[in-house]
Amino acid sequence: MKIIVDTNIVFSAILNTEGKIGNLLIDSEKQFQFFSTDYLRFELNKHHQKLKYFSGLSDFEIEEAKYRITKYIQFINIEIIPEQIWKEAGKIISDIDIDDIDFVALTISLGGYLWTGDKELNLGLKSKGFTKVITTNELWERREKFLIK
Repeated sequence: MKIIVDTNIVFSAILNTEGKIGNLLIDSEKQFQFFSTDYLRFELNKHHQKLKYFSGLSDFEIEEAKYRITKYIQFINIEIIPEQIWKEAGKIISDIDIDDIDFVALTISLGGYLWTGDKELNLGLKSKGFTKVITTNELWERREKFLIK
């Protein structure tokens, strides 16, 4: 199952690598394939000090957490996404949060599910008929079903 990971999920995982989100990213490679936009790497570097402040971790510990979390994510150059998909994503996301257009476009392009902790985004997308959105708890439940088999 292809899972597109948004920025808030990765930030949450870095802030608590031992939590549910960190566990899903680190220990689910047999069940899920994780993807994100290459721009997420820039976001991680841009907000390094913010992550450091909120986590109380040292620079080294932040870098280690970034590595542990992102090594299971395949980063995709968004320039490969066809224009028609950008237009479709734009129609869906325009009045929700245009900053998330990259993640919606990548989700459509890969035929996966967008994993977000942003409740407004989740509800907004679903209200527009875009059902390829998954929450942390839903993803956890799916993984548990795989592990039971």
